[in-house]
Amino acid sequence: MSTSNGKYGKKPLLEIRGGANRRDFIKYSVAVGALLGLDRWRIFEATESTAGKALATEMSCSVTNRSVHIIAGDGGFAWFHLLWPHIDVAAAKDPAMSFHAPGMGSMASGSDRPLYFGPEAPWKDMGAGKFVTAYMAGVNETHKQNPTSSSQISQGIGLFAACAALQASNPTLVPVIGVNAPKTAMPYGSAQGAPAIAQVGNADGLVDLFNSAASTATGALSNPKDAALYEAYYKGFLGLNAASGRSTYTRGLRTAKTASNLLGINLSSQLRPSGDDMIRYGVGGGGVPNKLMELAKGLITTAKSFKLGLTSCVILPAMEDDPHQAFADMGNLRMVVTALGKMLNAFIADLQAQDDPTCAGTKLADNVVISIHGDTPKDPLKNAGWPDGTAGNSNWCYAMGAGWLKTGWHGGILRDGKVMGFDPSTGKDVPGQLSAVTAQPAAAAIAYAVAKGDMRRLSDFYKGVDIAGIVNPKQM
Repeated sequence: MSTSNGKYGKKPLLEIRGGANRRDFIKYSVAVGALLGLDRWRIFEATESTAGKALATEMSCSVTNRSVHIIAGDGGFAWFHLLWPHIDVAAAKDPAMSFHAPGMGSMASGSDRPLYFGPEAPWKDMGAGKFVTAYMAGVNETHKQNPTSSSQISQGIGLFAACAALQASNPTLVPVIGVNAPKTAMPYGSAQGAPAIAQVGNADGLVDLFNSAASTATGALSNPKDAALYEAYYKGFLGLNAASGRSTYTRGLRTAKTASNLLGINLSSQLRPSGDDMIRYGVGGGGVPNKLMELAKGLITTAKSFKLGLTSCVILPAMEDDPHQAFADMGNLRMVVTALGKMLNAFIADLQAQDDPTCAGTKLADNVVISIHGDTPKDPLKNAGWPDGTAGNSNWCYAMGAGWLKTGWHGGILRDGKVMGFDPSTGKDVPGQLSAVTAQPAAAAIAYAVAKGDMRRLSDFYKGVDIAGIVNPKQM
């Protein structure tokens, strides 16, 4: 136990030893702070005065990024190509190809590699740090709702599970959440140290999860021992929290003491999308397809969960509509693409408007990684019937890497149907290389971004080829 906590010049009132007890203390303290509506820095301040500066420092800035993983199965992944088309497809300006706005988009300025923005592409005005990275990765998995070929970091190790294992150093009430597709669970995978995933049935289930997060089988307080530990930490926190004496907090504190399940009730009310939220995300009017409503609600609740420090990783399904005839109704196509771009913009804007409670001086948007995967991107060269097949049985994925990834297209499909791969060690093009070759390096790069460039931590899950050519180095 420390003999001095620096700021107050006396030893801490609590002794929290390493390992699980420290993680539990942090987790429950953050949960209490969310309940009380306190900024996380106030929790750190209280912790420094009661449990020591070292523990407060451990709580103050996460060593990993949060992550959102979007899985667009059953052909719905094809919609994302309209936001960020292959460079040569856009350059061809051919109305028969699978791009809805020939000549109407723009090349990105400041991208590491060439990147083309469709007119509705999100994040293009938020600076180069928010530009996407596109990797040729995986294989075509037509009509599969839980595709995995672009989200395997190593043999037997799933990208999403690896990300959640990395994020375990940032204690949260529900570490990782998967929203089920209509017919099957999300492709979480497995990785050493990965927490159990909490599965919910739809976007509304994200909110409902925190109604029962303190007591259900997936919840942090499902074990009576944990519940008792939480109660002890909670009472200790109230006794030590300087804010507890303020009249503005008295009623909330008294109510919270009477029932621990109020934690879930209060949190769910803070997480539920409002009418204004839905309007900002472009789905506030009537007649909006459910595929757009579900994704918007999932993103809204995810942003609010991140703000409250409740989770670090969310896996969302998207679209799942197999849009073979999309180009036969251009009005509907443009409506869908416009809404898709708007909701992705609104998600980052919400995060950009909020200080990151886990790292002083940054915004939530600075510390989140987004990846987008799918079963088939459909043929980028033919929009009539938008066929499922792709040249070389190719697939790809997109990522917004929070500044840790080289932005732009890595490889691609050419207008003549040839496939271009890439060398992960240099980033250079490799003509004719199939996308299956670079699936694991691409997934490793996304995990690298979640690990904030910590190659040592990444090596716990990835032993493959060098990825130095597709990521940005950690600045020491």
